[in-house]
Amino acid sequence: MVLVREMGRNLEEFIEKKIEDWLGLKINREKTRVVDLRKPDAMLEFLGYSFRLEQDRYGRKMRYWNMQPSGKAVAREREKLRQLINHRRCFQPLPELLGELNGHLRGWANYFRVGYSRKAFRQINAHVCLRLARHLRRRSQRGWRPPKGISIYAHLHRLGLISL
Repeated sequence: MVLVREMGRNLEEFIEKKIEDWLGLKINREKTRVVDLRKPDAMLEFLGYSFRLEQDRYGRKMRYWNMQPSGKAVAREREKLRQLINHRRCFQPLPELLGELNGHLRGWANYFRVGYSRKAFRQINAHVCLRLARHLRRRSQRGWRPPKGISIYAHLHRLGLISL
């Protein structure tokens, strides 16, 4: 990924020459593209992040770089969480399951902590709590409920689940 203000044919040839000759790498022409992020709704997805040039939130004429987890990265994380919290894990002790889940969530959050990741983190937190609540209800023949006066979220956090 190369970020430049103005892209011309001379600059493009220079970059290709440096990559192929000086670094000895081969450019994949099918995947290589030039994206003008100044256009509305233009976005670049790279290494799990979405890069955009966004308008100022307060209506000023300024623009800023927005870097957030891509939709594909969030979808892959949700699928991984489905594999971690499923019906085949009914017999795994809850503290062991929460420890494994917390380790996985910490790693994912550390990678995506850079940028504006609050929205994606909230989606993942809600997904984990929903999956865990369903998992706990499924484990027992008797219906599981959190203690009276405590929400499911608060109860899971008391049991040791981390929040992103």
